[in-house]
Amino acid sequence: MRSRQYDPDLTPPWKRSRPVPEVAADPGLVVEEVTSGYCGAVIRCEKTAEGPTVTLEDRFGRHRVFPLVPRGFLLEGRPVTLVRPRPQGGDGGRTRTASGSLAVPGARARVARAGRIYVEGRHDAELVERVWGDDLRVEGVVVEYLEGVDDLPAIVREFGPSPEARLGVLVDHLVTGSKESRIAAQVTDENVLVVGHPFVDIWAAVKPASVGIPAWPTVPRGQDWKTGVCRALGWPENTAAAWRRILGRVRDYRDLEPALLGPVEHLIDHVTVGGPAGPA
Repeated sequence: MRSRQYDPDLTPPWKRSRPVPEVAADPGLVVEEVTSGYCGAVIRCEKTAEGPTVTLEDRFGRHRVFPLVPRGFLLEGRPVTLVRPRPQGGDGGRTRTASGSLAVPGARARVARAGRIYVEGRHDAELVERVWGDDLRVEGVVVEYLEGVDDLPAIVREFGPSPEARLGVLVDHLVTGSKESRIAAQVTDENVLVVGHPFVDIWAAVKPASVGIPAWPTVPRGQDWKTGVCRALGWPENTAAAWRRILGRVRDYRDLEPALLGPVEHLIDHVTVGGPAGPA
């Protein structure tokens, strides 16, 4: 038998002289401050008279400010030096929209297309507006919410889709065997695209780190999901206030799960390709 070989250097990792990586303190990054053990998501970085600082928010919404010092934080258990994010360059100095698209300086909203994008609820519509609003206005695409998709086939017939008025529908929890998947299968019009995401509710399409939580809680079946989330996280059981809190943490597409990004982009393409739009 061979005994385990232990590192004779008992100095804590963050105090050793070996180099550690520099990591940009981008909003939503979850780190642990080494001296206090405080864990939270980056809210912002600031310059102060004492030097640069970073503000972290823990899972309960509490904020603490720490100096940006070398080896001051752990990222996934490994020591790092947080640095202030650098301004985004490239693209000839052009800015980007919240969806990551190149912004069109001075662009005005187009006259609305005949086509539409339907989403299930108000929160879905507000999240789409937060991230893709600039793009949708340039393309002349209107997003409306339905308060559920139980009557989707009838809603599609009433809309009357055509090659000049395409319809896109974003459905929550569109997974194999779900009620939503059976409803979506009833829509067969080639001018209608029904896509979805796997999340029970649109809240969960926001990355937990962006909200400042380790993960979205598992809510027992039969319990209202939003209320159960508030209860599990120790938030007041006020879903409207909780949503404002969540939406306020969404700055751009990087705060959303890829499983939502692709479907929304697909819907925008479906509605805009081949459909007429009014002049800018």
